[in-house]
Amino acid sequence: MNTTSPLLQPRSPLLILLLFLAATAAAAMAAEPEQSTPAAQDAAVHIVYVDRPEGADAEEFHIRTLAPVLGSEEKAKDAVLYHYKHAASGFSAKLTPAQVEDLKSESPFICSVVHLRLSCGAS
Repeated sequence: MNTTSPLLQPRSPLLILLLFLAATAAAAMAAEPEQSTPAAQDAAVHIVYVDRPEGADAEEFHIRTLAPVLGSEEKAKDAVLYHYKHAASGFSAKLTPAQVEDLKSESPFICSVVHLRLSCGAS
């Protein structure tokens, strides 16, 4: 008596069909472009100039200034590209237009926010 399931027999059409469907589904998922939010696509580098209180640590102050807009200190740390601490006080970060407006309206320490536009090539 054969106790092997017909599904598990080496040449079972049902097994071949299931394997084909699984491979097709995996290939279709891999071929789909990575989805990103429209907000992330609109993000651009901005330089944020701040009026840092005397004695405050620059990097900590920059993170605390940005965190309420981005939702957490961890997200603020990830967004900051550079801290300006000597000739000027501020930071550069990748922000969406909405985040720039929120930052300007929520923090009294923001002096200016400049959208950094880089152009490459000959003029």
